[in-house]
Amino acid sequence: MNLLDYAVIALYALMIVLITLWAMRRVGNTRDFFTAGGRMPWWLSGISHHMSGYSAAVFVAYGAVAYNMGITIWFWWALPISLAVLIGSSLFAPRWARLRGYMQIESPTEYLLTRYNLPTQMVLACSGVLLKTVDVGAKWAAIAVIINVFTGLELPAGIAIAGGLSLFYSIIGGLWADACNDFGQFLVQFVAALVMLVAVGLQLGGAGALLTIWDRLPASHLQIVQGPYTTGFIFSWLLIYTLSYNGGTWNLAQRFIAAPDGREARKAALLSAALYLIWPLVLFWPMWAAPLLFPNLADPSRAWSMMAMQLLPNGLIGLMLVAMFTHTLSMTSSDANAITAVVTRDILPAIWPRTFPRGQSSLPVARCITFLFILTTLVIALNASRFGGVLSLLVIWFGGLVGPISIPMLLGLLPAFRRSGSTAALVSWATGVGTFFCVRFVIDDASLATLVAAPVFSSLLLFTLMGWLRRSPVSPQVDALLEALNQDRPVPATAPEQQKILR
Repeated sequence: MNLLDYAVIALYALMIVLITLWAMRRVGNTRDFFTAGGRMPWWLSGISHHMSGYSAAVFVAYGAVAYNMGITIWFWWALPISLAVLIGSSLFAPRWARLRGYMQIESPTEYLLTRYNLPTQMVLACSGVLLKTVDVGAKWAAIAVIINVFTGLELPAGIAIAGGLSLFYSIIGGLWADACNDFGQFLVQFVAALVMLVAVGLQLGGAGALLTIWDRLPASHLQIVQGPYTTGFIFSWLLIYTLSYNGGTWNLAQRFIAAPDGREARKAALLSAALYLIWPLVLFWPMWAAPLLFPNLADPSRAWSMMAMQLLPNGLIGLMLVAMFTHTLSMTSSDANAITAVVTRDILPAIWPRTFPRGQSSLPVARCITFLFILTTLVIALNASRFGGVLSLLVIWFGGLVGPISIPMLLGLLPAFRRSGSTAALVSWATGVGTFFCVRFVIDDASLATLVAAPVFSSLLLFTLMGWLRRSPVSPQVDALLEALNQDRPVPATAPEQQKILR
């Protein structure tokens, strides 16, 4: 890299600063900070949902899978996410927007107090905060690897730089800054990824050579199912992605909560689903071709960065670094906003009700919590190797634990599960978490499919079965809530039904 590359990076940083300062003018209270005041247009919500759904780990950990095994990565990562968000565009996305309209929620776990009770809300909120703290730490570790390849900076310095920039716009601009920066980052990434695809094609002998790489790669690179990525693993991840990308991962729920109504939230989900179906093909194609350009790499996680350094001219190298950098900022900043919403709106009022009255959140407190969360995740990133590395954090820990937390949250929105109450939620959560630790640390040689499937399926089974066996009546508040989420319709602020829900 030379001065031209660093100039590109400086321009990108300036773009973030300007967008953040603009967004700061739109943030007057925590409703603006956490939900953009419910005024986010569907196209911005959809692009932000897509950009916030993956980080630089795609270019590092998942890129290594693409280098070693070929197309299987698209079939167990991108395609299932696209199908999952498509399913959620009708089932879940509209309901998140309606929750904000009917209950004035600002956090994804806020409605759990009415849907279940306070203990259930606290268990799901606290365990979700812990899980996401580890997950975001993995994202910082991934971007540090990329910065190291491009600039030579040691991993701690790369983690500090990425975290510092995220701290700036997450604390000041809230969700508006997150979403608007996501859009700017999407444009940067769009240009950079197309440039890389063209550069790889030229290096291989022309655009047509991109289509014939499979003739020169091992036959196994065209196998959908191989190694630990079995058919069971793929279908397990489809279920996990359906839960995670439709709201189980809280920052993604916020994109739907911020939509004006259910119809706009559905359009946002459809746009994100289309992007997940098509765009990863552009991102992964250079990685699929990488073994032809850099055979027998000792560390395939560095392949994308090495291609950029050797195939692109100065200026575009800086653009490529920015493109990969932006994914981590998109996800981690939106995660910080979602976690802050849960802590300030749900956890603190339960622990210190006099200091933090429920339903009344302070903007300075929200910004302080954002700072502390990001700082904690940076510490996790510095110790990622102790958890088994980036891929282990993303696939095993997050994949295994997100299901038990998400099932009571997501299925609790659906009328079909109205009889699954607080007991079902807590038992299914405890069973799923217990199953994960059992197959992770007790059972020897458990397959990757078992590690991610056993927790989510055991949790789903118990949540469904206990609801089916329950004979006690459902509370009027829960019935009113689920009925309110079925369709978009204006409800006066003084309507008895809404007052019941708010109580």
